Parts: sequence; structure tokens; C-alpha cells
Amino acid sequence: MSDRLNAAPNDLRAFWMPFTANRQFKKEPRLFVSAKDMYYTTHDGRQVLDGTAGLWCVNAGHCRPKITEAIRQQAGELDYAPAFQLGHPKAFELANRLVDIAPEGMDHVLYTNSGSESVETALKVALAYHRVKGNGSRFRLIGRERGYHGVNFGGISVGGIVTNRKMFGTLLTGVDHMPHTHVPGKNAFTRGEPEHGGDIASELERIVTLHDASTIAAVIVEPVAGSTGVLIPPKGYLQKLREICTKHGILLIFDEVITGFGRLGTPFAAQYYDVKPDIITTAKGLTNGVIPMGAVFVTSEIHDAFMQGPEHMIEFFHGYTYSGNPIASAAALATLDTYKEEGLLTRAAELSDYWADALHSLKDCPNVIDIRNTGLIGAIELDPIAGEPTKRAFTAFLKAYEKGLLIRTTGDIIALSPPLIIEKHHIDELFGKLREILQNNI
Repeated sequence: MSDRLNAAPNDLRAFWMPFTANRQFKKEPRLFVSAKDMYYTTHDGRQVLDGTAGLWCVNAGHCRPKITEAIRQQAGELDYAPAFQLGHPKAFELANRLVDIAPEGMDHVLYTNSGSESVETALKVALAYHRVKGNGSRFRLIGRERGYHGVNFGGISVGGIVTNRKMFGTLLTGVDHMPHTHVPGKNAFTRGEPEHGGDIASELERIVTLHDASTIAAVIVEPVAGSTGVLIPPKGYLQKLREICTKHGILLIFDEVITGFGRLGTPFAAQYYDVKPDIITTAKGLTNGVIPMGAVFVTSEIHDAFMQGPEHMIEFFHGYTYSGNPIASAAALATLDTYKEEGLLTRAAELSDYWADALHSLKDCPNVIDIRNTGLIGAIELDPIAGEPTKRAFTAFLKAYEKGLLIRTTGDIIALSPPLIIEKHHIDELFGKLREILQNNI
């Protein structure tokens, strides 16, 4: 075995791992030491099929040559440049390239370093926009139950996943939540958009009546709620949200950290559902997960509202040390090149039917109570073990790793989102292994 495969550290104590059962992991570590295209290699030399694009981010597959070389070249040419009152060419080039594939009217980009920071940025833009427009009374932010918007205070405040919120005090004030859209009794085993639940969007009107529109700055939703277990928007739901927000002068924010960059078969979910938000948050697939980077898209109307007053004054007091980092910008440009050259931003549309057929073929497996899909996203919901929530899905995760398959679990839901380079034989391998695991009545 090579030195690379012997690279497992002999002391795991110092690293407090994120979103991980640390004690369980450190008793039986699962370590990746290399990756290529659709597969990871473990420290003990096994190949693991990536069924989750890392963490929803490696859309073009692993260690792609164009991206790797762009990073190498940029690191030797310009490693860092400050973004405050200075710039470098690639940050501007990237912004132009992003605007070119964004929904029409999304003409300006702010850079961040993660999805969490993109959400914080979007919320701050929304609040500040109303203030510069003379509507400072609009301070409320409306999220949704079961929504995931990262782990910073703004994101967990508008988010609706209890375990991400309950430890952290009162969070932001002035936040309310719409109900989620999951209606399992009527929509179980739906392919694509569910028929029932579009009217749930009308709950936003109730919230507007409660607080008055003059106090509400923005509504934020994931077009497809990913991290909570893949909840597909019911037919007409997003369109209704757009109508209500427009009616009351409320900004609509789409959190596309997961759905951005081809996951549904269009560059962004806003295009897939033909709904135009006012702000879009992205990250993950922007750099293929290689280097942390995010981008927030805003309309010209929002951008131009800030471009007032003396020209020497800073218009918006916000930003990060690494906003538009040169190496991240180079990685993102090479990622966009790879997407374009290989047609990856639309490839999910070509494979979605084959993917859906394979996914829904697991309907007859023990303990499967629902299956959901759209684009190259899927979810398999399992019946929880009485008194031991999450254990059934986590057991499936461990068994999958043993069989050479990476899946993601949240609660008792298995979530799948493979790299967009996946081929039909990979889909067969993925669901063949999952069937073996589920048939064993975990």
C-alpha cells in the first residue's frame, strides 16, 4: 500500500468535526485520501461512488484537470489581492460570466466564501435596500419551517430546522416562518412537483396581515428544500410566493446554494420554475467545491438604489477579506468552463427520467415510506425505528460506506445528489447497492 494510503493520522482528538457524531466517528474513522471523477478513495484503498457530489457541491466531478491547473497557475501568479478599494481582473471577469448564465435581470454579483455567508449577505442587502429607499420600517425577515440557510445567526434565524436553532438563544428578532410544503399523505412517491400543496403559499398572506406589509423586508426560501430531506415545491407554490411578494413590496430571496449550477437541468432553479426572485444566493457548485466561494446575485433595481450620494463614499458597508479571492476566482472560471464544455448545466435534464426510474424502483423495499425527486436530486424517506429517530438512516449510511457508496442522511431520510457527470451505469451501481442495503431490513 502506498504512502498516500497510509496517510491516516494516528491522533484524531484535536479536530472537533462539524455536523458529526464525533465519538462514533473517531472509534471507526472514515477517511478519504484522494478522488477522481465519480469516486473517492479511502485510506484503506477502497473505491467509494460519490452519490452526493461531496456535500451537494462537486457538480463537475472530482479533481478535474482544468480546475486543478487554473488553481496552480493562479497561486503562482497572484495569490491574494484585497477587495476593499482595490481589485484584480479575474473577479470582474467571473462576475460577468456569472451574470451571463443567471436569470434575466440578475445583473450584479457580491462575493462571499460560503453559502452561510451568502445568506447573511442577502439578508443584509434586503434590509439595507429598504432603508436606502426610505422604507426603514421594513425590518422583518420571513423564512420557512424546515428551511436550511446555513449556520450563521441570520441563517439559523430564518431557517426552520429545530436542531440548528435550539442551542443558540433568541437569535434575530423580527423573524417569522411560513409552514413547510411537505404533505406526505397526499404526495407520497411523487415524481417531480407534487400536485397538492401549492395553496400553502397563501400562508404568507396571513403573516403579512399579522405584521403588516410595511414591516416586512424579505422572504427567503430554497426553491427545493435540500438539507431537510429534499422537499420539492408543489405546483404553483413558488409562483404564488412571487405574486404575494410583488403585491406587498417584499423582496423574494431564492437560496440556490444547492440548486444553483445545473442541479435541476438549468443553471438555476429560478429558470427551471420560471420564477424570478429579487436576490439569489449561491456557493457550492460555483467552484465545484474545490475552494470556498459564494456569490449573491441582485437585480439592477437593488444595486442602483445604493449608487446614490457622493461618489467617493462607500455605498454598502459589507464585505469579506476573501471576497473575490484570486485563486477562488480562477477556480470558479475554470469550473464554468468545464460546465460549458461538457454541457453540465443542462445534463440533469437529459438524465432525470432515468434517475427517477431508478430511484422510484426502490419503492418496494422494506421501511421505505416516501420517495421524492427532481433533476438529479432524490430522497428516500424511511420509517423511523420506534424510540430511536435517525438510527435507521444512519445505519444505511454506514452500510453504504462499507459497500463503496457515499450517501447523505438527514433525520431518517437518505438524500442523493451525484456529480452531474454521472453516467447510467453509475446510477445502476448506486441504486443496486442501495437496494441491497434496504432489503436487509436495516
